[in-house]
Amino acid sequence: MDSSYPAFLLGAIGFLILVSAFFSGSETGMMALNRYRLRHLARQGHRAAMRVEKMLKRPDQLLGVILIGNNFVNNAVATLATLLGLYWFGELGTALAPVVITIVMLIFAEVTPKTYAALRPEKLAFPASLILKPLHIVFTPLIWFVNGIGNGLLKTLGVNTEKPHNDHLSPEELRTVVNEAGGLIPEAHQRMLLSILDLEKATVEDIMIPRNEMVGIDIEEDISDIIETLRTSQHTRLPLYRGDPGNMVGIIHLRKLTRLLLREEINKSEILQYSVEPYYVPEGTPLHQQLINFQNVKRRIGVVVDEYGDVQGLITLEDILEEIVGEFTTDLATSSTEIHPQEDGSLVIDGTTHLRDINKALRWNLPTDGPKTLNGLILEHLENIPDSNTSLRIGDYLLEILQVKDNMVKAVRARHISMLENQP
Repeated sequence: MDSSYPAFLLGAIGFLILVSAFFSGSETGMMALNRYRLRHLARQGHRAAMRVEKMLKRPDQLLGVILIGNNFVNNAVATLATLLGLYWFGELGTALAPVVITIVMLIFAEVTPKTYAALRPEKLAFPASLILKPLHIVFTPLIWFVNGIGNGLLKTLGVNTEKPHNDHLSPEELRTVVNEAGGLIPEAHQRMLLSILDLEKATVEDIMIPRNEMVGIDIEEDISDIIETLRTSQHTRLPLYRGDPGNMVGIIHLRKLTRLLLREEINKSEILQYSVEPYYVPEGTPLHQQLINFQNVKRRIGVVVDEYGDVQGLITLEDILEEIVGEFTTDLATSSTEIHPQEDGSLVIDGTTHLRDINKALRWNLPTDGPKTLNGLILEHLENIPDSNTSLRIGDYLLEILQVKDNMVKAVRARHISMLENQP
């Protein structure tokens, strides 16, 4: 044989190893692409992204091109390696060639290109599509034959290959995407996006102003007291009721009363003329739905009622928006009138404080799927009305009851269990 024979075989093997590495890397790169980033680039007019997105719509055909090409190349490499082993070592070479070429192919044609493609899929997949697209045309008859048999086998297993793949994200998956965005999305924007996703988990009852904390106007009060309330109120809208908040009359917008309040004499009938019918909201309405309802009815305040129609409280558009953007303060724990930090690191909390407010202010994780207030949580846990100085543990939180009045827990000293673990 010509002395150039082994050199030719080595050159051909080297070239085929590079081709095999291309196919292996292309396969991993195509499958590792971020589909949402790819879709974004395609919509921005990125030609390579548009080409790749079109190819990925039929992954069976794409994989068919890659695997057919890779198998042809790998079989050719194995054949040439056997011929080279036979030339150099005779019969022993035919036994050694499969072992040596398998190791070489694993390193240079599988592990290395696939690892690179997994780390930088766009850098490999986009240029690779320029070669894979014409190869798809060349291999079309063979692809149809191979995929026809493969898809037939999948159908016997109950897999519908023609059904479009659903790559839509669930709310929990979207939450993970937002959390993993890191510096790509500012922290404040991340919190707002996550809060929007949380709206469907909370109901109107969770954030409403309870009936006993409602600020309103009893139309049966003396007219001078009503006028004083109207002039000094910090709220823009106030509920009107007769004798009891359960007997709701309407909602009044204080801006509409500006001219009326400038007059020396005002009567109750004139005030009632400026009121609008109450807008009632079921207490179990999810917040994301209530946000839409406010938009549809063009209202900003609603009266929350239970299943029997009894008034439970008030819900405003601002309350829901604060669930998304947060309270308009930088440190809820220090600014809240219901949470009082102590010198020893503990916190004295009003028993009527909502658990959601405590969790947001302190970044705690008190359970919110049952009672809505700290008092309710303690009563449910103990199953009776406790005495002062009673201590209990709920999850990772130690609670000491400081004051009980009118069958309610009025004040609680709370601390996280980690505070005790860090003490010497």
